[in-house]
Amino acid sequence: MLRPRIIPCLLVHNKGLVKTVKFKDPKYVGDPINAVKIFNEKEVDELIVIDIDATVQNKEPNFEMIKNLAVECRMPFCYGGGVKTVEHARKIINLGAEKVAISASAIENSNLVSDIAQAVGSQSVVVILDVKKKILGGYEVYTHNAKKGTGKSPIELAKQFEALGAGEIVLNSIDNDGVMKGYDITIIDKIREATSLPITILGGVGSLQDIEKAISRYGIIGVAAGSLFVFKGVYKAVLINYPNKEDKDKIIGENFKN
Repeated sequence: MLRPRIIPCLLVHNKGLVKTVKFKDPKYVGDPINAVKIFNEKEVDELIVIDIDATVQNKEPNFEMIKNLAVECRMPFCYGGGVKTVEHARKIINLGAEKVAISASAIENSNLVSDIAQAVGSQSVVVILDVKKKILGGYEVYTHNAKKGTGKSPIELAKQFEALGAGEIVLNSIDNDGVMKGYDITIIDKIREATSLPITILGGVGSLQDIEKAISRYGIIGVAAGSLFVFKGVYKAVLINYPNKEDKDKIIGENFKN
């Protein structure tokens, strides 16, 4: 039976694990491999790892890091950052990742989505849409760590990428990143109406109740978070954490229990 997925999202900057607020001021929180080892023990559903340096610095994916992460991971693993070619995607999958995430490269060359889908399968192609509210209403997709506006609507892009063979959309709120005050329900509703693709939502989770509300509202969906799973308490002490089985069963509800 399909179930909602509760997904830690890890950001890598200068080879270290960091957390940002509204895509700014990365705070070092530890070593990515150590975090993966802890998440293994906690039996997480899936893991997203994004190298936030690669695209901005025009670098290739760090294949050595991807290999080390994939060897360590005992859960499905999605990698994003610097993926610009079919060869990049194929190599990442061959190293052991289950999914490849693309963002700027997909918007700059939409055919890349279909090309990668043909090479590794649609189920392994994830498009990340980093969205920000526009002053006069609506939303715009940004790339390059929210430094570059695209002028494009996330709703139209979601439809386009579905038609091109993407297997999943990750919808990430720039405004809510690291703020820990809940998901942006408005844009999630719009994307959910626009596409039948699996969606993972990211940006703003402050409590397990936020995740529970999202699952109650949307059903089978990926609910991802960064700060919630690397910080603890009002002073944001660094502590890698994840709900235990009892808490997780409560969050996902009776309909999705094994």
